[in-house]
Order: sequence, then C-alpha cells, then structure tokens
Amino acid sequence: MTIHKEGYTSIAITLLVIFVANALVHYFIPGNTFVVWAVYILSFLLFVAILQFFRNPKRNIIIDENMILCPADGKVVVIEETEETEYFHDRRIQVSIFMSPINVHINRNPVSGIVKFFRYHPGKYLVAWHPKSSALNERTSIAVQTASGKEVLFRQIAGAMARRIVWYLKEGTAVKQGEEFGFIKFGSRVDVFLPLSAKVDVNIGDMVSGGLTILGRFE
Repeated sequence: MTIHKEGYTSIAITLLVIFVANALVHYFIPGNTFVVWAVYILSFLLFVAILQFFRNPKRNIIIDENMILCPADGKVVVIEETEETEYFHDRRIQVSIFMSPINVHINRNPVSGIVKFFRYHPGKYLVAWHPKSSALNERTSIAVQTASGKEVLFRQIAGAMARRIVWYLKEGTAVKQGEEFGFIKFGSRVDVFLPLSAKVDVNIGDMVSGGLTILGRFE
C-alpha cells in the first residue's frame, strides 16, 4: 500500500505540528513524564490517522462496459428514484455513498467513456448525510457517456469536515472505468445517478469499495 499524492502536503504539515508540539513540551514541561508521554501518544495517533486517511491500496479492477462500479469506498445511505435537475432534467435512480474519515477517499470512474458535462459549485459545508447537501454544499457534477450511448452522472459532495474537493478530468476527455477521477479530503459523499432501466446491485447499509463493488448494471 502506498500514500496518495494528495496526502503529501497534509502529512508534511502534520509532522511539523508534531515536531513543534513535542519541542514545546520538552522546553516548558521538561520534568513532567506524564504530560510528555501523553503528547507522544497523541502525536503517534494523529500521525497514524493521517497516514491511513491518505492510503492508496492497490486494487485489481475488472472492466466491464455493462457494469457500473462504485466510485468510492464507504456506506450506501440512499437508493431512490429522484428528479435530477442539473444535467438530465428527468427521473433517475440516485445511489449515495457516505465516506467517513476512516475510508479510502480516492474517487474512481464508475464507467468508461467521454466526459460530456462537468461543473464545479462552491457552496456550504453541511454534514454529508444532510438531505440538502447535494444541492447546497461545495460539489462537482460529472456526466460520462459510454460507448453504447448510456450516461451516468456522479457528484462529489463536500461534508462538514471535507474542505477540499480535487478532480482530474474535464469536459471532452476520455476516462477509463476504475481509474481515479478525484479525491475528497476528510469525510464526504458521492452521489451517482443511473438510468431508470439500470439494475442496482447494492442495498442501503452496504459497505462498498471504490472500483471493486458493482453498484449496478445497464439493462
């Protein structure tokens, strides 16, 4: 397992904070063994937490144009028919995945194809499971058209802790199923909007893995 490139700056800042905190403790409280060890332990836990958040596990992704892969690790919190008003302007099946701070936060393309639509929206930072977070929070919306003409829209949504959304694609580019399209730092959510004809292969409460779990299938 490696560390994702988005974590380099955060890890460097964390190491600097740990170094300064430990130096201050040794300078101002040199004889207090309890405080010194408490700072050591907290420093270690903080460093491990940051490392695990930015972990980039190797995954063997199987590409299948009839399947829709999960774009993120996390828990399925929404499966419902809804009106998608930004791009499709019609009824779609929405599947939402909540990513907690302990999940891998790499986002992966659910399908292969051409990016037909991309929008970035600045916004609020409501908790990711809030019903209005998909419309009010900072977010990106990406629609990809497959070789067979089917389209899937997926949306990165910042949460109360997530303050930076990263994306690596733009309109007109070709994307490959399972490859990274972005990253969200610290707790967030990804919504996927599927055709009504699609068969959903997950249930609410399921724990899913980006690029590995089959979210659904085109019918």
